[in-house]
Amino acid sequence: MTIPLLLPPQYWDKDFDARKKKKVEVIYEALSSDPIDVAALRRMAISEGGLLTDEIRCKVWPKLLNVNTSDPPPVSGKQDLRQVSKDYQQVLLDVRRSLRRFPPGMPDEQREGLQEELIDIILLILERNPQLHYYQGYHDIVVTFLLVLGKRLTTSLVEKLSTHHLRDFMDATMENTKHILNYLMPIIDQVNPELHDFMQSAEVGTIFALSWLITWFGHVLSDFRHVVRLYDFFLACHPLMPIYFAAVIVLYREQEVLDCDCDMASVHHLLSQIPQDLPYEMLISRAGDLFIQFPPSKLAVEAAAQQEAESTAASTFKDFELASAQQRPDMVLRQRFRGLLRPEARTKDVLTKPRTNHFVKLAVMGLTVALGAAALAVVKSALELAPKFQLQLFP
Repeated sequence: MTIPLLLPPQYWDKDFDARKKKKVEVIYEALSSDPIDVAALRRMAISEGGLLTDEIRCKVWPKLLNVNTSDPPPVSGKQDLRQVSKDYQQVLLDVRRSLRRFPPGMPDEQREGLQEELIDIILLILERNPQLHYYQGYHDIVVTFLLVLGKRLTTSLVEKLSTHHLRDFMDATMENTKHILNYLMPIIDQVNPELHDFMQSAEVGTIFALSWLITWFGHVLSDFRHVVRLYDFFLACHPLMPIYFAAVIVLYREQEVLDCDCDMASVHHLLSQIPQDLPYEMLISRAGDLFIQFPPSKLAVEAAAQQEAESTAASTFKDFELASAQQRPDMVLRQRFRGLLRPEARTKDVLTKPRTNHFVKLAVMGLTVALGAAALAVVKSALELAPKFQLQLFP
């Protein structure tokens, strides 16, 4: 079953209505081309407004994950997974606690039916992929797909997602998940050294962002529209993009953090309470720009700590490249951005951190959503990830 998505009020202004109509046309042209223009679909998923409706997501999300929707969904070779699965009791408890993830006003009978489907999907994926380990929070991702796609498509797409983007969270230990979290502070340090140093002095760590990362923000955002908008973005991008998005949330809240007492309890309490009224389109654009400027390969030494960066599957993800030319998109982004700068400013790196400035802001303030997205989105489909990754503890 697909839950209809209501667009926010600003989407109904005349200008956006025209842009929306044009965007829908581009999406359906990409879907009907032979072969399907996946690069164009990625551009549409990342750019302002994302994929707009759940009807479109049903058509595009499978293409972003390279899932053949004409194939029948996977089936279990066992009669009753609930009786034999070692994860059944934990999955059952988590699903029972997931009431707020369903649309307000949904009839109890319908919600309970979806919860039963949610359990079956999770257990089936785990049974078919014994190398994967369930973690608390996984159900928050699966339920998002279920509400948008229905059971049949969800089973196929989440199985693919679990062996690729989510693979690190589903390892037997938390080591690779902690390693991904280790990218958070280096990203912040590159943009705002003062904020980074303050957080380091407070010894707040990165655990406040754990639930953001492993649920793709599904557990912490109350508005379903915002959740699926982020899923559009993440599905079209590198597996580490959620940690870049986490970083831009922290950077956006810079003044709130600096106004805190410099101790772990105060800063952790502030950051763990994620605002619900974030400027999502602006933050998505900034996350994309930061990924281009500071790709994981540039942050690996600092982020690795005592763990080799090559141990994560995300490190094997192919570098982004333009679909129509052999150019790195970060170069294209810099060229476009420098075209907007005053001549005397063009020789400066866009996001390089000056240690002498105590209030360094994101230097992409002047970038439009489309500019950051354009450089990031023109990519080829690249999902050949080496399996490796996980997680368990989650409040």
